[in-house]
Amino acid sequence: MSGTQDGTQERLRRWRLVLGGDGADGTGCELRGQDAAMDGALSALYGGRRPGGADDGGARTAGLGASAPNVARWLGDIRMYFPTSVVQVMQRDAIERLGLSALLLEPEMLEAVEADVHLVGTLLSLNKVMPETTKETARAVVRKVVEQLEKRLSSRTRATLTGALDRSARVSRPRHRDIDWDRTIRANLKNYLPEYRTVVPERLIGYGRAAQSVKKDVVLCIDQSGSMAASVVYASVFGAVLASMRAIATRLVVFDTAVVDLTDELDDPVDVLFGTQLGGGTDINRALAYCQSQITRPADTVVVLISDLYEGGIRDEMLKRVAAMKASGVQFVALLALSDEGAPAYDREHAAALAALGAPAFACTPDLFPEVMAAAIEKRPLPIPDMAG
Repeated sequence: MSGTQDGTQERLRRWRLVLGGDGADGTGCELRGQDAAMDGALSALYGGRRPGGADDGGARTAGLGASAPNVARWLGDIRMYFPTSVVQVMQRDAIERLGLSALLLEPEMLEAVEADVHLVGTLLSLNKVMPETTKETARAVVRKVVEQLEKRLSSRTRATLTGALDRSARVSRPRHRDIDWDRTIRANLKNYLPEYRTVVPERLIGYGRAAQSVKKDVVLCIDQSGSMAASVVYASVFGAVLASMRAIATRLVVFDTAVVDLTDELDDPVDVLFGTQLGGGTDINRALAYCQSQITRPADTVVVLISDLYEGGIRDEMLKRVAAMKASGVQFVALLALSDEGAPAYDREHAAALAALGAPAFACTPDLFPEVMAAAIEKRPLPIPDMAG
């Protein structure tokens, strides 16, 4: 019987934490100790009375108050009681529900935050109004996230693209030390001579000799409108990784209604990120015009447009530029997002128009991006995920 009572009490406890209390949940369960502290942290964000204590008839409202110290303490509490994944969700909800963007300008607030890609996006959107006293702390937060992303993404990206570059450089008349023996043997198995137990290699397959020369040009063209914040962060990290590879000449361009070339900042993705200005309008046509003007080797160039495709410029001109680039030999990739969240809201008409030109637009996760780039470099079909809209 005791076990049944314990089970019932545990269910009541959980329902009490979910429902938020205030005597209206019907559980009759009183929380103590850590449970009460957890409930207080949740109520500050998702429920409770309005600041000031007035009863509002049961409406669920926020209770942190417009105070950086209060918010910093709350951030410390939720990091104590909840796992990191939940903490990051609660931080994003706090920023949205409680209007905490202004409080992110306080250094003590930033030091208490569990840093992630979304927080970086928020900091970048506040960059132009951030006081000097906060910028150093903000850069430290951004650098921490960037270093985590580079550690996660760089090795696989380099390995995948190095293989793709080698395969794209294979030649049919290689010198002896450049022969790819594995592919050569497989290509000549029909010439196997049983009596000699050997293969006669009528056709040799090998790698090109220009291992240290630039084999491919990559242009990352990134929409910096507010909805693309996470994509800007990931693209900047990938841009820095690509720029570190000698065989790839990388250019990074960000745009809203204006176009900014941040290629000279690629040795430090944090500088790239603080060179962006999230928000504003969108002129994809103008951005592609600039990218097109920078292309000198079309057949060896990959252009990656990362945008939700809501065009504020000249739509028909934008599509003509894409068609012209593809006709000249450029490999054109259109990504609706480069993030873990999948496709945001996007202009489906423009996506369909690009698909009709042979450039399907789809959302891409950071883990898939190296494979997408490898396919573009090798000029083979892109690994478009099933969820593409």
